[in-house]
Amino acid sequence: MGIREFPGGAPRSKSIAVGMRRSPDVSPRRLSDISPQLRQLKYLVVDEAIKEDLKWSRSVEDLTSGPVGLTSIEERILRITGYYGYQPWAASCKREERPRDSPGPAEAQAPAGVEAGGRASRRCWTCSPAQLKKIFWGVAVVLCVCSSWAGSTQLAKLTFRKFDAPFTLTWFATNWNFLFFPLYYVGHVCKSTEKQSVKQRYRECCRFFGDNGLTLKVFFTKAAPFGVLWTLTNYLYLHAIKKINTTDVSVLFCCNKAFVFLLSWIVLRDRFMGVRIVAAILAIAGIVMMTYADGFHSHSVIGIALVVASASMSALYKVLFKLLLGSAKFGEAALFLSILGVFNILFITCIPIILYFTKVEYWSSFDDIPWGNLCGFSVLLLTFNIVLNFGIAVTYPTLMSLGIVLSVPVNAVVDHYTSQIVFNGVRVIAIIIIGLGFLLLLLPEEWDVWLIKLLTRLKVRKKEEPAEGGADLSSGPQSKNRRARPSFAR
Repeated sequence: MGIREFPGGAPRSKSIAVGMRRSPDVSPRRLSDISPQLRQLKYLVVDEAIKEDLKWSRSVEDLTSGPVGLTSIEERILRITGYYGYQPWAASCKREERPRDSPGPAEAQAPAGVEAGGRASRRCWTCSPAQLKKIFWGVAVVLCVCSSWAGSTQLAKLTFRKFDAPFTLTWFATNWNFLFFPLYYVGHVCKSTEKQSVKQRYRECCRFFGDNGLTLKVFFTKAAPFGVLWTLTNYLYLHAIKKINTTDVSVLFCCNKAFVFLLSWIVLRDRFMGVRIVAAILAIAGIVMMTYADGFHSHSVIGIALVVASASMSALYKVLFKLLLGSAKFGEAALFLSILGVFNILFITCIPIILYFTKVEYWSSFDDIPWGNLCGFSVLLLTFNIVLNFGIAVTYPTLMSLGIVLSVPVNAVVDHYTSQIVFNGVRVIAIIIIGLGFLLLLLPEEWDVWLIKLLTRLKVRKKEEPAEGGADLSSGPQSKNRRARPSFAR
């Protein structure tokens, strides 16, 4: 079953095994007759069917770990072969009944180890310094994402009071994307032990686009479409800020997470998850309720349609990036975003000029432009994108996503004191529904398995507590002597 036959010793061990199966009363001392073959047990092969059942005990590899393993060879043969009706998965067969000199490092660090008295030790839930550092950075990243996103939204609203040109503001802020790769290279020089020149780093990151690097064809087929989607996403978002308040804009933009799931499920054939379908339904219901909150006025309906379109463009950007380019490293992502800035400068610059001369977005003189607001908005948006793209290096992605949804109450507080927004019951319920859907979409794919394990662990702990109390009452000198007795006499 579980033992490979050895040359020269197989017939004898097989006959012993047959005899032992036929007569359960035979003493296990007869196993010493096959002592020449005990040294060959390092070639022992365990069937796949019982590997999982043996995980709770020490592995078969311990048989080759010197004299300690060979002194207990009888019990291990019985465990693996199942002689005398011994079943490794049976709870009655406990290894703790045999005394040991000193546990090894693996046993000393086992989460469910056994104390000298025979009582199961409790698991200590502790966080390592690395985990604490990651959580600390996560809190800092959440605050940075929340403040930069809410700050850029509020500053854009303030800018439109003096400078009513959303597309020009989008173009101006997108030009700052050119700084992504230079900032990344500065960080690379400061942190990396193997420093490379700018040209070497650029060539290495260009492999992300293929073996030929960044060619003209690749620029127009793999970079230009994303430049258009980037510009549309930001323009629609800023144009919506002109129509409705920033609270509604920020909460409706959170629906892009639901749109990403729906597009990934359809286009990328991602795993179907019922909880995410529920989240998508909540997002759609929140959009309808948000529209109803203002009484379906044309002004608010247009603003809601603009921000929903912006969220859709953002979702399409993310899904197409994963479909066409896959996943990118930090340097590759920085180079890609810098390329979007170059595309914006070369091919989008003509559009603000056309809008200016057609007086769609017109300003009387350049002195009237609030350059401080424009530069502040661009810096905040650049900070938001840097933290969102590179924050995964220091913390968990889920914490970064929380910063976006936390910007909603920040915008709500600011709107309450700076505008005439009315938080009626329908608007509050819509905000809660969309926020709940966003949080459901942050659940990992194996959340149900983790939940079942947690509930099972809690049930086992409740059952172990009264059992431990009974064991303490029944423990005495006789039980201690019985535990100290070896399993088999030599």
